[in-house]
Amino acid sequence: QVQLVESGGGLVQPGGSLTLSCAASGSIFRIYDMGWFRQAPGKQRELVATITRGAWKNYADSVKGRFTVSRDNARNTVYLQMNNLKPEDTAVYYCNADVQRPTGPRDVYWGQGAQVTVSP
Repeated sequence: QVQLVESGGGLVQPGGSLTLSCAASGSIFRIYDMGWFRQAPGKQRELVATITRGAWKNYADSVKGRFTVSRDNARNTVYLQMNNLKPEDTAVYYCNADVQRPTGPRDVYWGQGAQVTVSP
């Protein structure tokens, strides 16, 4: 099986910064795309940023210029550096990974979620 464990969430004031990490472990042959999504109360889960194995990046318009996604393929880890945070960034942030296992099907796995709260 494959597990994704997130860390780095918390409470921050508007204008502040946080960095989220997500480490994948378990039965992994190769990880393709990795990404971050978020879900605010009463809203649907939305894409924040994705990054391919070759480090091609894609961002939601709402976070462009403020958030940076990166990954360490040797550590099977994806990061989300969040700067100039706004109250509307408050949400549970989820990472995901498109994983090929040594045996068995390729599948997408999700982390447990990390709360990010932006408030004075």
